[in-house]
Amino acid sequence: MSALSERPDNPVVGIPLPHESAALHVTGEALYTDDLVGRIAGALHAWPVQAPHAHAMVTALRTAPAYRVPGVVRVLTAEDVPGINDAGVKHDEPLFPTEVMFHGHAVCWVLGETQEAARLGAAAVEVDYEPLPSLVTVQEAIAAESFQGTPRSLSRGDAATALESAAHVFEGEFEFAGQEHFYLETHVSLALVDESGQVLVHSSTQHPSETQEIVGHVLGVPSHEVTVQCLRMGGAFGGKEMQPHGYAAIAALGATLTGRPVRLRLNRTQDITMSGKRHGFHSTWRAGFDDEGHIVALEATLTADGGWSLDLSEPVLARALCHIDNAYWVPNIRVDGRVARTNKTSQTAFRGFGGPQGMLVMEDLLGRCAPLLGIDPLELRRRNFYQQNQTTPYGQPVRQADRLAACWDQVASSGEVARRRAEIADFNRRHPHTKRGLAMTPVKFGISFNLTAFNQAGALVHVYKDGSVLINHGGTEMGQGLHTKMLQVAATALGLPLSRVRLAPTRTDKVPNTSATAASSGADLNGAAIKNACEQIRERLAQVAGGVLGISPNDVRIEDGVVRGLSPASGEIGWNELVNTAYHQRVQLWAAGFYRTEGLHWDPNVMQGEPFKYFANGVAAAEVEVDGFTGAYTLRRVDIVHDVGDSLSPLIDIGQIEGGFVQGAGWLTLEDLRWDTSDGPNRGRLATQAASTYKLPSFSEMPDDFRVTLLEKAHEEGAVYGSKAVGEPPLMLAFSVREALREAAAAFGPAGTSVVLGCPATPEAVYWALDKARTPRAPEPSDAGTEPAMAGER
Repeated sequence: MSALSERPDNPVVGIPLPHESAALHVTGEALYTDDLVGRIAGALHAWPVQAPHAHAMVTALRTAPAYRVPGVVRVLTAEDVPGINDAGVKHDEPLFPTEVMFHGHAVCWVLGETQEAARLGAAAVEVDYEPLPSLVTVQEAIAAESFQGTPRSLSRGDAATALESAAHVFEGEFEFAGQEHFYLETHVSLALVDESGQVLVHSSTQHPSETQEIVGHVLGVPSHEVTVQCLRMGGAFGGKEMQPHGYAAIAALGATLTGRPVRLRLNRTQDITMSGKRHGFHSTWRAGFDDEGHIVALEATLTADGGWSLDLSEPVLARALCHIDNAYWVPNIRVDGRVARTNKTSQTAFRGFGGPQGMLVMEDLLGRCAPLLGIDPLELRRRNFYQQNQTTPYGQPVRQADRLAACWDQVASSGEVARRRAEIADFNRRHPHTKRGLAMTPVKFGISFNLTAFNQAGALVHVYKDGSVLINHGGTEMGQGLHTKMLQVAATALGLPLSRVRLAPTRTDKVPNTSATAASSGADLNGAAIKNACEQIRERLAQVAGGVLGISPNDVRIEDGVVRGLSPASGEIGWNELVNTAYHQRVQLWAAGFYRTEGLHWDPNVMQGEPFKYFANGVAAAEVEVDGFTGAYTLRRVDIVHDVGDSLSPLIDIGQIEGGFVQGAGWLTLEDLRWDTSDGPNRGRLATQAASTYKLPSFSEMPDDFRVTLLEKAHEEGAVYGSKAVGEPPLMLAFSVREALREAAAAFGPAGTSVVLGCPATPEAVYWALDKARTPRAPEPSDAGTEPAMAGER
């Protein structure tokens, strides 16, 4: 076996290739879960009966009227569940609830011959409710002490004492919103039952094994009687890690009871009103600095808005606590975290998984405090960077601090940041009603699941007698290019051209007990498992080739489908001939691969250990222009240098960096979730239920000048072919956009103005901030945040 990170000569990894399904995507020929229903006869369609209250008890449920609707076949209720009436891994999410916990909660489901029949049947179901008091905002939950799960604390040193002696102390309060996933493909499942009662569920899920487990619990059957397949997803971003399980269980339950295939596909409004989102957070903080601007202490309390059930809120909070430091050394720190229970959708995983929320608190306080300290924000950030082998607050050494500095310096140099900032200052002096700003922000993001057990993966590789290769692995494809990378890994490991390798859909009966495709670890884990399987096969074939060529198996080399020895005199044979020879010698031509990430240890109770295999690093510089009359802005230019190690597939990685950055900018500047917080009949209703009311980033928000560079000479020891993860870290590069907006808003006021900027920083929020900067006595809107107070200067 070769070392995990070792690359052979002329590898297929590292070649910039398009997405393996790119042509299918753009021609519309790519099949998704819902496309399969057209190939299956007699499928029933599911429709939910949604509650019109944020919190209520179901006092009566009358299904008889639904059966009078033509085409209605079955109404599914709690009485129909043969197993456990719960869709959550924490057993706190009743599949058919008697207590409605959020506006739009499904209390039962109707199955119809057509979707329209199911819809009309759902409308005919009669439900009586007893409304109960509800908590819609995180502030209401805090006031009511409505919390769930286990609170966590992270600490190092003595923050309280250090704050007492710090030269400069500031405090503030900061609340920021969640984010809707708005994947192109909504939640969908298609369930079938065969003649022996075996259940097959096609599901748009990031975690097929967990979907399998939940379906088995609901049906009261063991996992081997349930198979889950994920063909591909039309986007997921974390929203399909936990949330698909209940929908798959509904479809499987319906198929089991009726003996017919059942298709469940949410429309856009249903998906937005029923599925979880990124956690919004409320934070309070006190930060101390010395006279040179070094952070000496930080105290903070983070409260995550978990919604009605736990879902993944506890690990999201843990990752937020572990990332509040971002790229900065904080010698004395104390951060307390808790999860609020509110009557909203159960908030869930979203790209970054709590990391963005923790890091945003730090970037926001640095942006606020820099003017009060009289230090340039770029210099304040750079001055506080981790130095080599300093440790995080949870005890993990930062072994590649030099890479973070290299990314920063490269952006500053290639982006001509100093020259452009001078030009911006001149522009701002000459334009009283339009201002520009340029900010740089870093990213240091830990890669691995915080839950150590999830850091494992399996793969199944088949070599057929004709020399063709089929790969199965436990990762799921949601458009991120994982399958493309896995094909390149397999071709490299076997020494074959890419055309000889095909990849099969992800299925639980091929690779069991898989972890979710999440935590940016899909390529790390599954790539290593594939490499392990391929190398098992290759070692067996080397024995055969050694015999054919008359050389030591150790001297056999396979490249581009040709098998040779170290010396030209040994001759060569083709891959197909070698495989055929091996078959006739009864040599096993398939292998199950496995990988577990080594070197991890984590104690969640004391929040100490080394939970991450490594840190991904990146730096972005963003330049914006703001209109002083409206707060409207344009993103003029973005420069990014990002560390993906030795890239497995550069074109895929650059696309992920661009996409992640834009999605992050959407969260921070555009996407504004609004719930009805009134005491009226629609209390708790999500008002932003469609693209007409929930603004997503589009081409018009893309920077005119967008420059993305991969950090060179960044080979990562201990990761598959020297690569690094790319999925989540680039999202946090978008902090640079928000900080640039802050600087532009501050430019409307006198020098040294500290700007409090709402989040998301919509044009409205930017206008409030810039108006406050130029008219300091103007009243501040309640949701724009709290201005940092000077808690003391010594």
